[in-house]
Amino acid sequence: MNVQNQNGDLTTPNVPASQVFTNASAAVDRLVELYNTASDFLCREFSKALHGDIPAKKIRAYYPEIRITTTSFCQVDSRLSFGHVSEPGTHVATITQPDLFRKYLEQQIGLLLENHGVPVSIGMSDTPMPVHFAVANDASIMVPQEGAADFTLRDKFDVPDLSTTNDDIVNGTHSPDPAGAEPLAPFSAQRVDYSLARLAHYTATDPAHFQNHVLFTNYQFYVSEFESYARKALADPDSGYTSFVSTGNAEITLPDGELPLPAQLPQMPSYHLKRDDGKGISLVNIGVGPSNAKTATDHVAVLRPHAWIMVGHCAGLRNSQSLGDFVLAHAYLREDGVLDADIPAWVPIPALAEIQIALEKAVAAETKLEGYDLKRVMRTGTVASFDNRNWELRDQSGPVQRLSQSRAIALDMESATIAANGFRFRVPYGTLLCVSDKPLHGELKLPGMASDFYKTQVSRHLMIGIRAMETLAEMPLERLHSRKLRSFNETAFL
Repeated sequence: MNVQNQNGDLTTPNVPASQVFTNASAAVDRLVELYNTASDFLCREFSKALHGDIPAKKIRAYYPEIRITTTSFCQVDSRLSFGHVSEPGTHVATITQPDLFRKYLEQQIGLLLENHGVPVSIGMSDTPMPVHFAVANDASIMVPQEGAADFTLRDKFDVPDLSTTNDDIVNGTHSPDPAGAEPLAPFSAQRVDYSLARLAHYTATDPAHFQNHVLFTNYQFYVSEFESYARKALADPDSGYTSFVSTGNAEITLPDGELPLPAQLPQMPSYHLKRDDGKGISLVNIGVGPSNAKTATDHVAVLRPHAWIMVGHCAGLRNSQSLGDFVLAHAYLREDGVLDADIPAWVPIPALAEIQIALEKAVAAETKLEGYDLKRVMRTGTVASFDNRNWELRDQSGPVQRLSQSRAIALDMESATIAANGFRFRVPYGTLLCVSDKPLHGELKLPGMASDFYKTQVSRHLMIGIRAMETLAEMPLERLHSRKLRSFNETAFL
């Protein structure tokens, strides 16, 4: 079968014309067909070029797209924060790896069809698919560095284009395309492909393993506890969990399965307790610092998780706190700096009731304390995130005064970044920290003290995070995805 079109200076694959659909599953089937045609074409032609069959014309394939055009405002349930376009007109989204996002796409397209009563159009976009992202699905092909091949890569294939690999949509700085079409989804296809590649690199697990509920931590100590819980869950046929995936894509389905130790840990090791419906839990050790926190959440966001929660250690700032106490953040003092260009520090980051309630109930269940007695082990208040781990060594008059004026009760380096990026990306977020030192009161984090603390508190803290996520997994999406996260003119897709 001829799979090429000769079009001027380009060679492109043959693809079917755009078609309208009134069935979400059929629409996604067409997206899969179009994407696979484009990706397979690029892989095949690139492999031929690497083996000396250099094409005479530039090889190009395009991402598929979803397009919907409405002529009137729709009347939808005002409680819903997603599933409908904000005003009449044409709305478009380029799509990548539709097989990976099948459930998400079927849900979002289904809501569009239901709320607007008009079909969606599925066809090829005018956005070229970079060869790097196409061959990422084929482990047998590697893109050589510039100059290493027998041809100039940019002359024969498309490479990533930063003009379509950005956060303009989620940052609210996007301009309509020349035809006036507005975005339908929060990310372009190239932006998604970029993050999927980064996730595989930083976490050493395939993005397909990530679950809808993500725990972030800043200590490797939590990993062994997570694996221990996962093995217990796999031993329970009623738990709903089906497998556990460790760094390097090592996967077990039985509680006594062997997990080989990786030769080298990646920058952000990730672990996944999976369920068939995707409602399991992923744990990512992001390490220390706001830059890591931003990097991790920048890329996890394209998977459209239903919640992410920070479960890490912090400095307690009040004399009434004890080592091992919990801190439930309801506000953030952002002195991390890494997101100032995307979401200014003056933007308030609200607490989300659904997350707060789930965390508080989880603390109560794990500690067996309720109501007023819960204050013995948990404080609710402002968490400050600094970009300087050794802030204690600076002149105390400035930092301490700001901390006092903000009424902060805890300090770390990641929580405000994770919460702010959750707000920016419309991902429900929360923070539950555990006090591991009290520098303002002479209790520094020293090796001996830390060891005793970790032994007694890590398991309990992690279990609280797991309990909270399991509660959120049972919550309807329309409740969990708060309208607090949505701006004036939002994309229809979550």
